Amino acid sequence: MGDIEDLFDGPASGLPAPLWNKAVLSRRTAQYRPAAVEGASVKHLAGYAPFVVFCESKGVSAGQLAPDLSALLTFVRTNIGDLSAEPGLSEAATIFVGNVIAAMRPEAHWRVMPDGSREVGDRSMMITADRLIEGLKEADDGMVAGLLTHLMEWAADDPDGPALPELRPVPSGQAREPFVRPELPSREYRSADGKVIEYGNRWGADSPPEDSYSVETHAERFEGLHQVARALIEYLERAYDVEVSWDPAHAADVSMNTDEVIDVARLTPRDPLAAPLTLVMTGSPGVVVHAGALHDFPFPICGCDACDETVESEASRMEELVLGVAAGGYGERYPVGRKKWAEYALFAADGSGNRSGAGPWSATPDRLAAAEERLHAVPDGWSAWPLKRSGTSTGVSGPGPA
Repeated sequence: MGDIEDLFDGPASGLPAPLWNKAVLSRRTAQYRPAAVEGASVKHLAGYAPFVVFCESKGVSAGQLAPDLSALLTFVRTNIGDLSAEPGLSEAATIFVGNVIAAMRPEAHWRVMPDGSREVGDRSMMITADRLIEGLKEADDGMVAGLLTHLMEWAADDPDGPALPELRPVPSGQAREPFVRPELPSREYRSADGKVIEYGNRWGADSPPEDSYSVETHAERFEGLHQVARALIEYLERAYDVEVSWDPAHAADVSMNTDEVIDVARLTPRDPLAAPLTLVMTGSPGVVVHAGALHDFPFPICGCDACDETVESEASRMEELVLGVAAGGYGERYPVGRKKWAEYALFAADGSGNRSGAGPWSATPDRLAAAEERLHAVPDGWSAWPLKRSGTSTGVSGPGPA
């Protein structure tokens, strides 16, 4: 049925190689290289022929749906029961809808994440394609209208300069010994009516109550993040050639607003092409990590009852960031496009996952100019921190953690 897969520009092709960040050692050069080389981007994904046949059985031309996203979403929702009942047909519909989205902007394309999930879009917006049909089945009219508006605005927005290759730093400097998280205290937290709160699974399959987004109950459950942050700093001191400075003044490295500052440590690797880190322990309690030239990462990211974060989940995110930066799995860009956005990409040190972000950035002109100059030297991502040689002492300034 591949002969009927000619509704989009170019020949239909298979999926690209997954985005993979784990480095492998080349026996020939004794240097790290990416485990997979990125191939050509895919805009027109094969495998939607069953959906074309299904459309014909309903008296609708798939060729008329391809350029009309509104009509396509209406058709899919009208026939969602039949499409969902057969996995092969649901898969074909997913690919067709994804191809329509990829055709909406010249730089849009498909990509496969390390966990095998598929996304479609460009650097300003990526949609998880694998949930498209399921999401349309669950969505109400207002949600679908919002999705349509969002996609149409995205398609109409002027291209933000020439397309850049994806920022994909390759972690290559993992320490000889793995980081071991300190044991965190186990506590029981209760709601106002005395029931035990199962943080991380508080709402189950239901949506959080509307008023839970403005409430922060038992913020003290994140106190263990200070313990994890200090353990990470001690670990990095032992493993890498890095200067550690404890000074409350280093809190100025962080651009975002922070509450009461408890402790601050700045870690500067002895390689100007490696990203520094500043860890600010706050009275929330929480930790804000400034990584590299521009980006701040708060832990917890929110803390409200609706988000239902746990100290374990936030500790895992913080460890992924800090260890990924030290291993060379972190990159930043600024300015990006005519809008002068900032973007970052983080790949876990052990190859287990990745995350990225992009958007407008607010900072003083001097700070942005300094970031632009510094990031110009690391266009493909920050270098891995140099490992500490046996017998080498690490410089530590300041009084140390409280």
